[in-house]
Amino acid sequence: MATAQGMSGIDVRAVTHELCARLPLWIDKIYQFETRTLGIRLNGENHAKYQLLIEAGRRVHLVKNFPAPPKNPPQFAMLLRKYLSGGKVLAIRQHGLERILIFDIGKGPLTYRLIIELFDEGNVILTDESYRIIKPLRHHRFKDRDVVPDAIYTMSGTDPTGSLENLAATLAGDGRDLVRALAIAGMLGGTYAEYVCRTAGIDKSTPASNADPKAVYAAIRALFDLVQHTGRPVVSATSCEPVVLATGAESIPDDKNQFAGFSEALEAFYPMTKAEKVRVASKPKLSQEERIHKYQETAIKKFDEKIKKTQEIVAAIYENYQFVAQVISSLDAASKRLSWQEIEHHLCDTSTADAKRIVAFYPDEAAVEIDIGKKMKIFVHDSVEQNAGRYYDVIKKFRKKKEGALAAMKTVKPKKKIIRHDIIPMKKLWYHRFRWFVTSDGIVVLGGRDASQNEELVKKYMTGGDLFVHADVHGASVVIVKGKTEKMDEVAQFAASYSGAWRSGHFSADVYSAQPNQVSKTPQAGEFITRGSFIVRGERTYYRNVSLAVGIGLVLEPQAAVIGGPPAVIRSRTKAFAELKPGQYEPNDVAKKVLRLLKQSISPDEEKLLKGILNTETVAAFVPPGGSDISGTP
Repeated sequence: MATAQGMSGIDVRAVTHELCARLPLWIDKIYQFETRTLGIRLNGENHAKYQLLIEAGRRVHLVKNFPAPPKNPPQFAMLLRKYLSGGKVLAIRQHGLERILIFDIGKGPLTYRLIIELFDEGNVILTDESYRIIKPLRHHRFKDRDVVPDAIYTMSGTDPTGSLENLAATLAGDGRDLVRALAIAGMLGGTYAEYVCRTAGIDKSTPASNADPKAVYAAIRALFDLVQHTGRPVVSATSCEPVVLATGAESIPDDKNQFAGFSEALEAFYPMTKAEKVRVASKPKLSQEERIHKYQETAIKKFDEKIKKTQEIVAAIYENYQFVAQVISSLDAASKRLSWQEIEHHLCDTSTADAKRIVAFYPDEAAVEIDIGKKMKIFVHDSVEQNAGRYYDVIKKFRKKKEGALAAMKTVKPKKKIIRHDIIPMKKLWYHRFRWFVTSDGIVVLGGRDASQNEELVKKYMTGGDLFVHADVHGASVVIVKGKTEKMDEVAQFAASYSGAWRSGHFSADVYSAQPNQVSKTPQAGEFITRGSFIVRGERTYYRNVSLAVGIGLVLEPQAAVIGGPPAVIRSRTKAFAELKPGQYEPNDVAKKVLRLLKQSISPDEEKLLKGILNTETVAAFVPPGGSDISGTP
């Protein structure tokens, strides 16, 4: 039975049977939540999804949901993903009745084995097909086996309950009574060993060597069949069993003890891991200024510790002045006639107390390390005072660093956290792929970006209640006013600005309007109409000498977006604004300049939130074709 300490071999057999019933499976993604806790997402047939939780040394079973994975996956999880993600689970098996679960996973022409150990401290081990270890979760060297890369993973060769012959040999060679022999040598555990004795009709105190192996083996197989196929797990206050073996056990009330499978019961029984618990007191996210301040405080603490330690070394030098002076004079003289290797060899053979206080040699620096209550390096060609001076220099260096850190803390004070409100992007509407703006009195105005869109606007979107507007120049956007507006000056400026007049460097243009029934695609005899062009018949309404100008701005409320159109309209609606007129700069350069101007009017926090809204592409959508100058400022 599963307890708080972990699952038994019988429990592993029940889980193995549950998992095998779901084959074929494919490895999706692997996570590592804590040092010993991993999760594997598994894909089954008919789009089935499963989540296998592994707590090395304790449990392995399916769960409904994983805890939130760490932002940066640990190295072991990344290695398992590299080898196993996308692989097919060929087989899932238990090694005898041991608490070892083995996944055989095929990926391409290769087969890997993922071995999960649930005994002692536990482990998760990746091996190749021949059980050569690629990488274990925990490296370990035991008396009889090594769990390290390139070693061969070994398991016990005999399964006491695997066959009648094995069981008979185990019982015959065991000097204990039957129940203890089954519990320990047979790896059944106390509860299941007693059940086997009852089922076999043999007194549990019978010596194991006197018991009938056939009766015992039949009872064990009946137990395995019951565990694997009955499917009535039960959870009590202290344990979780894959099947009810006895009545009268204190268990959770029936309405809480109905589980679809053993994995569900195990998930209910085991308390959450640290990674699964809601972190009520989770660390707050620090701003950049707060992180710097915290780093400076830590650095100052380290400087103080270094200064204190070095001062203690200086004090120890002067307290042991005679010994230090003797070491210096003796080694200085010896180094003039002997090599450092000879000096070290000589001192190692000397058993005096003073010689033993020299604990390390640094021949390349002509120095030794001595232990006089404090370990310190002494340079034998310097005097005692010069050696102390070296440590005084260290103290000065760290005092200077501390002063610098304190000064920096005064100049850079942590800012209070600003509560940032979510910025809601403007919902994409069908007409946003055209040029567009909304007049001061709320009427939508659309313009074609090219000949194809001009054609589409007239043929597909212009209706009887609309107005057709066009600049009286070659090469201009078809402009459709979707409704009645009193602001035709805004519409005319929009039509004039997105026309060939801007590209030609003109500062004004004539614009006309007509009713939809005046616009035709049918030419007269001998005429030819190019794509995106139309014939307008009948009387037109003209707007003379309309000035060319386009405003581009950033609106935040109620929804965030970059908008463009007549400057008077855009300026009144935006937080940041720039005005364009025909000029010398190419459209791409203008878009970048406008973007910089708009960003100057928002905070760094707002800029981060607007990353997908305020960019060169969204600004360039409103820049007219041809050269421009920026005459307005945010």
